[in-house]
Amino acid sequence: MTEQSDERSDARSDVRSGPEVGGDDRQQACSGEHVRACTVREVLDRVGGKWSIGIIIQASRGPVRFTELERSIEGISRRMLTLTLRNLERDGLLVRTTYPTVPPRVEYVATEMARELYDSLLVLTGWAERHRQAIAAAREAYDRRTAGTA
Repeated sequence: MTEQSDERSDARSDVRSGPEVGGDDRQQACSGEHVRACTVREVLDRVGGKWSIGIIIQASRGPVRFTELERSIEGISRRMLTLTLRNLERDGLLVRTTYPTVPPRVEYVATEMARELYDSLLVLTGWAERHRQAIAAAREAYDRRTAGTA
């Protein structure tokens, strides 16, 4: 078993977009007294991202392979899964391990830091499941009330 470090360049595409997330622009946006708040916002954006929650939950249960994640996370594209895995690995939330087999086997496992989130993410996803119908109904009611007012 060999642990593969991610030597990929920081120039690769990021899941997020906008001027505030690119190299120098991010440094300027996160300078001075806003450093702490910006860092917290970035961390929350990453761990609370559309795809990150499912990946962290799966990887916290034990080693998981790319294809397993692809099958279990409804609607995620291969590219988005790849980008999200790279970003979670870069942030220290996942460890990527490559096994010297033919073809090579790659597994992802949550780090201790990510496993700390596991219970909180289960509570959050449970809340979303319990309230999704009420939220959908509230959206429909809002849309009916505001139709034609824009």
